[in-house]
Amino acid sequence: MEDTFPDLGSLSDEELKGLIDNLMQEENEISYKRRVLHGKIDILRAELVNRLRKKHEGGEEVISGADVQRLTDILAGRASGDGGEL
Repeated sequence: MEDTFPDLGSLSDEELKGLIDNLMQEENEISYKRRVLHGKIDILRAELVNRLRKKHEGGEEVISGADVQRLTDILAGRASGDGGEL
């Protein structure tokens, strides 16, 4: 599919139907990929929660003072945007 939208008036009915079919197929592929990515994110988050739970149960500190400060900065709009983790 081109980046520019075609002149719809110049398309025949068959070309218009073909374009619709192509876009619907592309949408289905993107939707599938999005669902797969969301599934992977859910699995990764569940693993992280499990690890944090184990640390907490083992008496380890799960959230540090630096984490709290970073969150405070984010909420106050002072985040540096360095992509640091909590």
